[in-house]
Amino acid sequence: MYKNNILLDKLPTKVKIGGKFYNINSDFRISILFELLMQDEDIEDELKITQALKLYFSKIPPLKYIEETINAIMWFYGCGDEKEELNKRIKTTSNDLEQAYCFEHDNAYIFDAFISQYKIDLSTIEYLHWWKFRALFEGLTEENMIVKIMNYRTMDLNKIEDKNERAFYKEKKEFFKLPNKISKEDEEYKNNIEEMLMNGGVLNMENL
Repeated sequence: MYKNNILLDKLPTKVKIGGKFYNINSDFRISILFELLMQDEDIEDELKITQALKLYFSKIPPLKYIEETINAIMWFYGCGDEKEELNKRIKTTSNDLEQAYCFEHDNAYIFDAFISQYKIDLSTIEYLHWWKFRALFEGLTEENMIVKIMNYRTMDLNKIEDKNERAFYKEKKEFFKLPNKISKEDEEYKNNIEEMLMNGGVLNMENL
């Protein structure tokens, strides 16, 4: 796998696995669901793998190529980035790594930002390649609330010398802190996500 140039190269809709090309679902919604799936600590790793396969592939590659398939998924999700860059996308259990955003909890802010800056309605657009979405997301300006919120969450308070300024950002950081566990108000939203992930039931690895 190599790093594509979004300005020069045709964006990938297929990945090569076991010497054969497979269509991969390249719409931005699929990779958002994948990211939420990876961040859900209540779902076992094996189930995450089966659901990821079902999300990305209408025709799942043979199980004997499972490692190659997973690498292809991660390459596509990471927009061709190396593994080090992927660590910035998915929240880890490390206490010193603060999550800047969450597609689940920040969905309204992200929707508003795309409408305001790009005039793109993410709720009605029929298709948007994941790599295009990521480029647009990373290009959001500080005028958008979601960017301000991400800055609050990731700001290192120890680097702020002014007492009043530090107190201000500490308050903002706490106010916009992402919850560790889903709240009751978000339960219906989570159920909808899980229903889309499951799409009729759990995929049995033995049947691949």
